[in-house]
Amino acid sequence: VQLQASGGGLVQAGGSLRLSCAASGRTFSNYAMGWFRQAPGEERDFVATINWSGDTTYYADSVKGRFTISRDNAKNTVYLRMNSLKPDDTALYYCASRRVRVPGRTVSEYYYWGQGTQVTVSS
Repeated sequence: VQLQASGGGLVQAGGSLRLSCAASGRTFSNYAMGWFRQAPGEERDFVATINWSGDTTYYADSVKGRFTISRDNAKNTVYLRMNSLKPDDTALYYCASRRVRVPGRTVSEYYYWGQGTQVTVSS
């Protein structure tokens, strides 16, 4: 599985962005997916995860109620809708794939990683 993240950019606080992660390979729909983020000098942190069918999701407390993860298995794509963005959301955002159907919240549970897309939120 190869992952290509896109949709990042510069946005003012309170604004919105939608990240996309396109996956290659016919096994995409069998795997749980996740979004992580990493600010300069910080560890890579969990943001959101979704199971293989899209009916189970989990979020980091810091984004709960503002971010929504979803997937379209017909398009081999997972999305992260980000609303009410804050300067603290500024980071490089990565999509990742597990090799199982259940969602995961830690970096070590993910096998495939995309290249990251930068999100910058100005105050």
